[in-house]
Amino acid sequence: MGTVAAYIDGFNLYYSMKNKYGRKYLWLDLVKLTGHLRPEDQVVQVRYFTTIVRGEPEAAANQIHYVDALRAHSGDVLDIQIGWFKRRTLSPCKLCGKHWQCECPRRPRSFEEKETDVALAVSMVEDAAVGIADLTLLVSADSDFAPAVAAVKRIRPTHPVILALPSGSLQPHKRFVDVGFFTINETALRQSQLPEQVYDPVGRKLRRRPEKWG
Repeated sequence: MGTVAAYIDGFNLYYSMKNKYGRKYLWLDLVKLTGHLRPEDQVVQVRYFTTIVRGEPEAAANQIHYVDALRAHSGDVLDIQIGWFKRRTLSPCKLCGKHWQCECPRRPRSFEEKETDVALAVSMVEDAAVGIADLTLLVSADSDFAPAVAAVKRIRPTHPVILALPSGSLQPHKRFVDVGFFTINETALRQSQLPEQVYDPVGRKLRRRPEKWG
């Protein structure tokens, strides 16, 4: 048995689950999921990187509620780092060249996520440098993390890095070199749910799965 540290790209995981399964598995126990993905290893650290959505009050409230439930349930094994959104200027449509409110099949974003990707990459490299675990598990299909994986390999050439690709991604991007990989299946998500209600001692309340996440 070895040890594993996991680094979870919250938005990449969220959108992949939502696109494939709707809201069915969003009440996800991240520490339990890591254990399912690496059943032979001891989970020593799970770092979760996300940002609270902007412009959608109900979705933001559910997300904060979920983060509080995770913290209450998982203890010190789970480290949650929350970034922020920066307002961005919308450019003309790349498909038709017209104003961004055209009818082309795309989804313009008025806010962009800041800090979470950088924070994940830095944490992954730092942890590998000090050797907190025998293996690094990266839960993301985002090729922007390829340079961080390469840095881990330079620092510790024999250190294994494995990509747990969120649902819908079958192969890692070619920018990832010398990594193992697999796709997170529905069974792992189904068997890694938080209890229907979690007691939060900080807020002194029960955190229940949101109705829309049933």
